[in-house]
Amino acid sequence: MATLVGVVAAVAGAAVVALLSAALALYGQPLDTALKRAFSLHKVHSIKDMENTFQLVRNIIPPLTTKKHKGQDGRIGIIGGCQESSLTLSQPLVLVSQGADLSHVFCTREAAPVIKSYSPELIVHPVLDSPNAVHEVEKWLSRLHALVVGPGLGREDALLENVKGILEVSKARGIPLIIDADGLWLIAQQPTLIQGYRKAVLTPNHMEFGRLSEAVLKDPVDNGDRRGAVLRLSQALGNVTVVQKGEQDVISDGEQVLECSQQGSNRRCGGQGDLLSGSLGVLVHWALHAGPEKTNGFSPLLLAAFGACSLTRQCSHQAFQKHGRSTTTTDMISEVGPAFSTLFET
Repeated sequence: MATLVGVVAAVAGAAVVALLSAALALYGQPLDTALKRAFSLHKVHSIKDMENTFQLVRNIIPPLTTKKHKGQDGRIGIIGGCQESSLTLSQPLVLVSQGADLSHVFCTREAAPVIKSYSPELIVHPVLDSPNAVHEVEKWLSRLHALVVGPGLGREDALLENVKGILEVSKARGIPLIIDADGLWLIAQQPTLIQGYRKAVLTPNHMEFGRLSEAVLKDPVDNGDRRGAVLRLSQALGNVTVVQKGEQDVISDGEQVLECSQQGSNRRCGGQGDLLSGSLGVLVHWALHAGPEKTNGFSPLLLAAFGACSLTRQCSHQAFQKHGRSTTTTDMISEVGPAFSTLFET
């Protein structure tokens, strides 16, 4: 059972990546006007209004055209997937594969057959538990636009040592990093791994945020001031972007704070965070590739996080309207295309 739970989380992220590409091709409805009231902005540096923020997210989405070649709109890697948690990894992998052109999964040997069987679109590298794992992953970094680190990873010492090495070589190459799940547990044990790396996004839930805050700030979290707490943690980490998931998602890069209160689901099924991390892998690449002329000088990682949070919540809301208490993250994945259209296509 543990193996099944593990692979689902890993492939979810890859699914979002592929679905994002499909959404660009299949849907074109206008932005739902109700969404204009769904986000609030706590200004440290000013942005004109929330609709402008939505427009900036839409600006970074690459147009579909027959003139592009495979890989131009995103080649995303997933670091995770072990024997105990390979199914958990499957969700972010599927989510990644739904929006990017290509998704690569770097997992343990035992997890590889389960992950590969989830979708033929996934490129699976069963190297994460090998003695030369860092070298094997590093060989592919020049071909990747972003890495999602942590879904389905587990906490085995040998695996975590390999991930530390992968983080170091990825930072040296300037690869954007989205860190979730057991990757966040590793960062809480050793915050210097990510300190000051401004191409990183951390996506903690309530418990993970508390663990990170105590490790970095040495103080308990002030639950009465979530925006201030996220801002302080980001600043203490050297302006690493932090997305605290919750009833509202609070996002900060240490300079600005965005709050996403888009309606989601009353059903808190497992795997929604995997959908978020998978979609973030794609959107971070799109935002960085778009350049300052498309982002109007606004932080590309903040825009990517804003877009990923809104997409995840919209998927959750639409799935819950159809399935109610039986809603699962698999139901959410099938809503990525329509949700993407509702939010970002005009």
